[in-house]
Amino acid sequence: MLRECTGINLGGFKQEEATLARMTAYSRFAALTGVAMQVAGANLEGQCPQRLEHSYQNGNWQTNSLQVRVDNYRGFDKADLYVVSGKCMCCECLRCCGRRDPRPRTVWLGHPEKRDQRYPRNVINNQKYNFFTFLPGVLFKQFKYFFNLYFLLLACSQFVVEMRLGALYTYWVPLGFVLAVTVIREAAEEIRCYMRDKEVNSQIYSKLTARGTVKVKSSNIQVGDLIIVEKNQRVPADMIFLRTSEKNGSCFLRTDQLDGETDWKLRLPVTCTQRLPTASDLLQIRSYVYAEEPNIDIHNFVGTFTREDSDPPVNESLSIENTLWASTVIASGTVVGVVLYTGRELRSVMNTSNPRSKIGLFDLEVNCLTKILFGALVVVSLVMVALQHFAGRWYLQIIRFLLLFSNIIPISLRVNLDMGKIVYSWVIRRDSKIPGTVVRSSTIPEQLGRISYLLTDKTGTLTQNEMVFKRLHLGTVAYGLDSMDEVQSHIFSIYTQQSQDPPAVKGLTLATKVRKTMSSRVHEAVKAIALCHNVTPVYESNGVTDQAEAERHYEDSCRVYQASSPDEVALVQWTESVGLTLVGRDQSSVQLRTPGGHILNFTILQIFPFTYESKRMGIIVRDESTGEITFYMKGADVVMAGIVQYNDWLEEECGNMAREGLRVLVVAKKSLTEEQYQDFEARYVQAKLSVHDRSLKVATVIESLEMEMELLCLTGVEDQLQTDVRPTLETLRNAGIKVWMLTGDKLETATCTAKNAHLVTRTQDIHIFRLVTNRGEAHLELNAFRRKHDCALVISGDSLEVCLKYYEYEFMELACQCPAVVCCRCAPTQKAQIVRLLQERTGKLTCAVGDGGNDVSMIQEADCGVGVEGKEGKQASLAADFSITQFKHLGRLLMVHGRNSYKRSAALSQFVIHRSLCISTMQAVFSSVFYFASVPLYQGFLIIGYSTIYTMFPVFSLVLDKDVKSEVAMLYPELYKDLLKGRPLSYKTFLIWVLISIYQGSIIMYGALLLFESEFVHIVAISFTSLILTELLMVALTIQTWHWLMIVAELLSLSCYIASLVFLHEFIDVYFIATLSFLWKVTVITLVSCLPLYVLKYLRRRFSPPSYSKLTS
Repeated sequence: MLRECTGINLGGFKQEEATLARMTAYSRFAALTGVAMQVAGANLEGQCPQRLEHSYQNGNWQTNSLQVRVDNYRGFDKADLYVVSGKCMCCECLRCCGRRDPRPRTVWLGHPEKRDQRYPRNVINNQKYNFFTFLPGVLFKQFKYFFNLYFLLLACSQFVVEMRLGALYTYWVPLGFVLAVTVIREAAEEIRCYMRDKEVNSQIYSKLTARGTVKVKSSNIQVGDLIIVEKNQRVPADMIFLRTSEKNGSCFLRTDQLDGETDWKLRLPVTCTQRLPTASDLLQIRSYVYAEEPNIDIHNFVGTFTREDSDPPVNESLSIENTLWASTVIASGTVVGVVLYTGRELRSVMNTSNPRSKIGLFDLEVNCLTKILFGALVVVSLVMVALQHFAGRWYLQIIRFLLLFSNIIPISLRVNLDMGKIVYSWVIRRDSKIPGTVVRSSTIPEQLGRISYLLTDKTGTLTQNEMVFKRLHLGTVAYGLDSMDEVQSHIFSIYTQQSQDPPAVKGLTLATKVRKTMSSRVHEAVKAIALCHNVTPVYESNGVTDQAEAERHYEDSCRVYQASSPDEVALVQWTESVGLTLVGRDQSSVQLRTPGGHILNFTILQIFPFTYESKRMGIIVRDESTGEITFYMKGADVVMAGIVQYNDWLEEECGNMAREGLRVLVVAKKSLTEEQYQDFEARYVQAKLSVHDRSLKVATVIESLEMEMELLCLTGVEDQLQTDVRPTLETLRNAGIKVWMLTGDKLETATCTAKNAHLVTRTQDIHIFRLVTNRGEAHLELNAFRRKHDCALVISGDSLEVCLKYYEYEFMELACQCPAVVCCRCAPTQKAQIVRLLQERTGKLTCAVGDGGNDVSMIQEADCGVGVEGKEGKQASLAADFSITQFKHLGRLLMVHGRNSYKRSAALSQFVIHRSLCISTMQAVFSSVFYFASVPLYQGFLIIGYSTIYTMFPVFSLVLDKDVKSEVAMLYPELYKDLLKGRPLSYKTFLIWVLISIYQGSIIMYGALLLFESEFVHIVAISFTSLILTELLMVALTIQTWHWLMIVAELLSLSCYIASLVFLHEFIDVYFIATLSFLWKVTVITLVSCLPLYVLKYLRRRFSPPSYSKLTS
């Protein structure tokens, strides 16, 4: 019987309550229940695996939006389900509605044509526009600015005859020029972005097909393709790992571009496919991967691998260990994978926010000032009409006055500021002190001058990601870099002595319980470090020796160490430097070489890997020469303190080394008899077979060994900081910038780096926010943190997520009061979320700095994104607004270029507004004197020439001005702190410039009216010439550091005006301006308009000097 399913339960059947585990595939449901799901004789098994994620609750089989009633769970043989063309109704509804929710998928190996849904193309796209949206998008963005929209309406109004005040070109040419400059700049940036994307999308990979191996572009890779990825090649799409060329049947993966962690990750291929003789056999078997829907979780994966043509069919569960995510890099061997997700469904893309068009705070402030000017324009127009008593067609008069005084809002302001930004970008690129710096977004250089919060990545940004072994501490003696030769001599003496002793004496020596000599203590410590790790030596051909021969003879020149942690590689490299070399390792054995060339063989009995929870790792080995079984362990001091035997130096020395910024590991050992080990192994195997509480039982068994262990030594490893990181961070702190470190690395590592880089000063306490999982725990921990003062905060990503979920406001309020914040184990989306919350809660400008693909979201979300070109590639630098080569360059970028850009743009905008207000004031005075007539004072070319060739060059030359030298700005970062208040372009300074403009405009116009003799054209000549000279003189009085181009600009503008007088006879009496009467009148008016202002400025600098004036004297 068929029943309709519309997303509600089908009634009418008595249910028996039963609960089954969650099933990921329809076939598994059928197998577990023994039911063949048939409707009307059609077998539905496997018809719609993407919707058949079942859970049985009170008799309801739920398939997301679809619920199916099952008859009598224990004895049913069919389910009632409505089917459309063999597919479930919910899928059809989604297709009809156009909704494309992420769905699980079945992917057949090597058969992309067997897809059950459409998948996006494997294309990386960081562009803001496409071909069709470019022009509308750019124009829309421009006309979002109030005054651009205003000038568009103004220019359009000139097509109405009653409103026309002059030639059309006087309105349309300036507007067209402004828009043309903007469109060209945006087009150039889009083309650059397109070329970068094209480079990534055009990378060539090898694909396995029935015809053999073919080359394919990254953008042409499809779901289901079998892709071969070589060593050091970027993984082009999210894949399942099928095969590797490595003998040990695994590969290492560099994930720093994805999650920011420098530890190499071990990945395992699907067992079934790794056993196949050749890679081409993957196309001969009938197999598929069932995978979960695309999501942003980069640390987890759920799926199954099924081979149908074997007897019996093979089913393997898939987890994160079997995945190769896009943007990671293969670190060892050659791998083959089947593509699961492409394009926008990639984990890396889903963790990256879409690029947004950033509008600077300075631009928003200028936009706000233009709205104020527009208000003034409307008020002045209404006053003019009101003084006419609203006579006649007064509404037309209002519009004419609005057009007449339209110069109050300067159309040239936007183009001046945009051209200024281009100059700032050019200056930054040309700075020899910060070589390699690239400005990718030329619209926001002023942002660099007002940063309040700097959010930085750790690995590759603050650090070089190079680990160096610094200290070996044995309790009574410590060895530093300058005394490692002593360690080497101890190791040499031990093995020289052992090689000379006969076997009987050697056995007696080892068995005798005597006080250990210093040499034997050093030897035990070094041997423990050489054995307790997960490092694998790999041999590569070097052009002289091939790989097989190098591996057979343990050639030092061909050996490369691979591990999931650079710390471990540093430790093993150090043991090699002192004489005990790791030369071989596989799943069951380790080989060490002594200084004399003798090979020591050890059998690996058990390995207990490092976890974030346990904070330690252990290994049990058997020495093949003596049969001794030893349990070695190393870990963080907080956990090892309770495991080792009592001592009085561990805690103190760990603290001392941590204060030096070293990563401290405690190394211990325990000798086991054969009986002890056999007893442990039996209990350990039994615990691993347990179904319930397996992890707890396994941990309990291991802990039974972790008692009264012999403390061997402490090791101190340092992650080398980037050059001049400490002075740069100190400069930023003194400039009033708070620094937050957001990293995907472990808590201990992040804390060590924060101390080492002096992000946290020696006088500051550190509050480590403990792990919280619910609201109550978060509340208690926040209360504990609230009681701390002047304390740096260290918090993990999991705890941060809980706090932001329940106490977002309280947490951000407390965090913003901290002198420094360190967030560890942060996902890329969390980094972007923190940036966004800082912007919303504080209203301050943020700058994000990073070098990896996992930093892109944070960089794009921040008001100002800076990418560091480093070992993690160029993904961050390509997505950033500014790209630098070293972190230390950030100090000069902010203190010098950011400060100069902001101050110069503020001065430039004030002068452009002053220039427009002066001529508008003169127009208002002129109209008032002549009975409020809406007649323009200056017409035609005069009005265009005034804001272009007559005054543009001197005013624009202010982009070269600077109040202090760059060396002084770097030496006194406190100068930067003044800019955070926004005083260079505050309402106060704006009002001062408005008053100056009104004063000067009034003096010039009234002076011209008082001093002109007979003809109106003399008023134009006197007032216009005085206006030009006043503007040039005001620029000269404002400049603080003269540049030769400024002098050229002043002389060029004056020359252009004098030369153009010959052609302006229509507006100006050429014979009159050659008279002495004209000259003295213009001189008097200009002096009266400028001299009082200069006197006031001099007195102010004398009695209330600015902060930088003392430094320039």
